[in-house]
Amino acid sequence: MALPATELVGHDEQSAPPSEGERRAIAGRSPLRIAFDRLRKDPIAVVCFIVVLFFVLIAIFADQWCDLLGVSTETVRASDFIDFSNQLPKKGPPNHGFDPEHPFGVAPGTGTDNLAVWIKGCQTSMFLATMAAVLSTIIGVTLGLIAGFLGGIVDSIISFATDLFLTFPFLVGALAIAPILNERFATDPEKLRTVSFWALIAILTFFGWMGVARLVRGEVISLREREFVKAARVIGAPTRRILVKEMLPNLIAPIVISFSLGLPAYVAAEAGLSYLGIGVFQRESWGRTIAAATNWWELYPQYLLAPVIGIAILVVALNLLGDAIRDAFDPKTRR
Repeated sequence: MALPATELVGHDEQSAPPSEGERRAIAGRSPLRIAFDRLRKDPIAVVCFIVVLFFVLIAIFADQWCDLLGVSTETVRASDFIDFSNQLPKKGPPNHGFDPEHPFGVAPGTGTDNLAVWIKGCQTSMFLATMAAVLSTIIGVTLGLIAGFLGGIVDSIISFATDLFLTFPFLVGALAIAPILNERFATDPEKLRTVSFWALIAILTFFGWMGVARLVRGEVISLREREFVKAARVIGAPTRRILVKEMLPNLIAPIVISFSLGLPAYVAAEAGLSYLGIGVFQRESWGRTIAAATNWWELYPQYLLAPVIGIAILVVALNLLGDAIRDAFDPKTRR
């Protein structure tokens, strides 16, 4: 018996294929896509990303910002800016109003523009922390992959070295190693500028890879018993291919989380070591500015507050962004 026309239309509508929008809505999403969608919907993560991006742009285009704002870190004639009766600036804070030519004021005693020093200090902190985080992550991931996959005596040696470095106090090691490197390799101010910078990166990397190595080792131990790894072994895939092609893509989430949480620690460590006088030399740094400004806190608080606020905002933004990334990559969370 023939169906009525209305029933035929309804039957055709029910069997019609889904539209393009419906297919996209029901399409499967990768864990990375899910994590980015979570981050995009998290207002705290978005705000922190904008703040971090602001500091990154300042660091990358530091020279251009200084030219645009008309400030410079070059040595000036102090008598043009400083009242030698009290060593404080003739214009601007703390005893005078806002000076548009020097928005952050000038340093007491020298007359150096504080805004230019702040911008250059941001560049130093960001570049140094990023380099240390990247190098420590590479070393930690490599050692963690090898230790977790090979096991046996190799795992025992790497684990022992990791535990040994973890027991050694970072600050004591930095206090001992930094002066030796600077005295051994630096013979002139320009060379000291370069040597102290890379020596500090080496120290931060030397004491920063252990956490990443332990994290990756634990993940690899759980992954090496999975079916896709056993299948790769059965077909005779070389160890390097298994580590790089099979395991490493499955470790992207913990590596990204570790990197994002380690970056603010390096920023704070650089500032702390520079404040103690064992950081960078012949180069602008927030830590060195804080060390010079502590003696002027009562008379010139703005001089100290500028680098302190910069460090605080950057470290808090990086920490909150790292927490958001960790929650976004965690399949157990529902943000």
